[in-house]
Amino acid sequence: MSRLQKQLADLKAQGRRALIPFITGGDPAPAHTVGLMHALVAGGADVIELGMPFSDPMADGPTIQLACERALAAGTNVSKLLELVREFRRSNQSTPVVLMGYLNPIEHRGVAKFAEQARDAGVDGVLIVDLAVEETPEFAPLFRQAGLDMIFLLAPTSSEARIRAVAAVGSGYLYYVSLKGVTGAATLDVAGVAHKLAEIRQYTALPLAVGFGIRDAASAAAVGQVADGVVVGSALVSEIEKHAATPEVLPALLTAKLGAIRKALDELSV
Repeated sequence: MSRLQKQLADLKAQGRRALIPFITGGDPAPAHTVGLMHALVAGGADVIELGMPFSDPMADGPTIQLACERALAAGTNVSKLLELVREFRRSNQSTPVVLMGYLNPIEHRGVAKFAEQARDAGVDGVLIVDLAVEETPEFAPLFRQAGLDMIFLLAPTSSEARIRAVAAVGSGYLYYVSLKGVTGAATLDVAGVAHKLAEIRQYTALPLAVGFGIRDAASAAAVGQVADGVVVGSALVSEIEKHAATPEVLPALLTAKLGAIRKALDELSV
């Protein structure tokens, strides 16, 4: 059982929802990323999704697009990102880290090489936004050999066939995109989320984490009623954007923002 799988199994046994924050690695500069990761853990993160900055993040809205631009301008690349995970692991061996990004930088590096280096740095899983499930026979064995969970996206428009295909190859958790749009959108239909999650659960026992549109404690608690975990991304990245010029204030801000969401989720378990 991987570190990610164990963490989620332990949470399920406790009747708790997983809190999965996302930040872009290297934003606002690589020197701050590890401190922000520790701040997320202090705020109650169970898993950290660390974005791999990319020049064309097609699934992301303006907030995370700008985060990618800041990170790239500050010199962040795949090698630097793996160094940051390795540094995080020097003092945290328990919190799973999932790298979230796009296929191009991974293919450019070489998939097998990337998988091995990610494992050695302390990465637990990968979520490659533009990796179609039809392409997994080429990639999945390399990630599995390295012991990395492969997390896939499902959406409101996902067909039964697509759900079955993703459920057959995914591991760790499945990420349900709650909105028909890009990251940072504001409208959240919890009833629609609940209906789709019930459909997905017919085909998988994997934990279901819901992202896109979760901005605060209230929206997280609403989704937490029906999901195994919630992903909070743009709301945190927005804070980083607002305070990019004064990054020393960010750890306390992120800990506090995430802490309020953690409290709301834990109250569901009482």
